[in-house]
Amino acid sequence: MQAVLNYPKIAVIRPQGCLNAANALEFERDMATALAQNGISTLVVDLAAVESLDSAGLMALLSTHKLALTLGRNCQLCAVAPQIRMIFELTQLDRVFEILDAEAELAQT
Repeated sequence: MQAVLNYPKIAVIRPQGCLNAANALEFERDMATALAQNGISTLVVDLAAVESLDSAGLMALLSTHKLALTLGRNCQLCAVAPQIRMIFELTQLDRVFEILDAEAELAQT
């Protein structure tokens, strides 16, 4: 018997600096383009280099999350700095997004 493994194709977006009204539309467009690629099953948004996030940036992430659900794909966040994570917790969006915690992942292995 032959085993067949299906590995998901993952796209990674790494925004930098501030995610705000000045660049939220471009950010959302980049994420939507990545999600729309054939074969992509998961979009990971690496927030390690994000210094600040306002409501427009949050809306871009929410719109992308909704698009991912519509397409039957995953949208995950990773490397979320404590000050950015606090925004997700205060808005209770930490319950909406899957936020990958590298330290917790390493501890489980």
